Amino acid sequence: MSFLTVIYASLFYAATAVFAAGLAWRVYDYARTPAPLKIPTTPAPLTRMGAAGRVAREVVLFESLFKANKWLWVLGWLFHVALLVVLVRHLRYVTEPVWAWVALAQPFGVYAGFLMLAALAGLWARRFLVERIRYISTWSDHLMLALLIGIAVSGLAMKYVMRTDIVEVKAFMLGLLYLDWQPLPADPPLLIHLLLVVVLMVIFPASKLLHAPGVFFSPTRNQADDPREIRHVTRWAA
Repeated sequence: MSFLTVIYASLFYAATAVFAAGLAWRVYDYARTPAPLKIPTTPAPLTRMGAAGRVAREVVLFESLFKANKWLWVLGWLFHVALLVVLVRHLRYVTEPVWAWVALAQPFGVYAGFLMLAALAGLWARRFLVERIRYISTWSDHLMLALLIGIAVSGLAMKYVMRTDIVEVKAFMLGLLYLDWQPLPADPPLLIHLLLVVVLMVIFPASKLLHAPGVFFSPTRNQADDPREIRHVTRWAA
């Protein structure tokens, strides 16, 4: 077994542990944080079911972003949809046999990769071209976008610049799952792609990308506007 295979296999195990533990801790921290005030953003639903529907619309349609900024909504929504399709396409590397719906997504995943890259480029350009956004942008904002763009570019490079043997890549990924390590191809785009994915997994629990689970715990979205009907008392103040 090559030294390269050992290094990357170890990195993936370590990154997965950090990602899972960090994400679990942050979700637990969100869940135990009290919401002492009734602060749903109005106009808000009047029932808990309505509030649940509002959260669902936020997750699927980015409703509040659509109302706030149409151009940002287009770029953000397209990026997330393209990312979802790309992730579905990547399921072929960790499933055997490949599920039928994953096989159907394969040709769309390539186009989604280009769409994701275009949306990320637009979001990063916004950080430079819009003065008020440039003023509040920090190095971490640029780092996240650069990292995601690097992952997209290196992924597309494996198909259009320096082709990688995807059969060997799948054998390597399945070997990680079943603790039966297989050789990893030493193609530069693949190594860069996997290394950037490892970096993303490690920093995800401590980054702004944590809005993914955080939206479910936002009191401005998940609270019903019913202060006249029900007195809002947190557990620690009851």
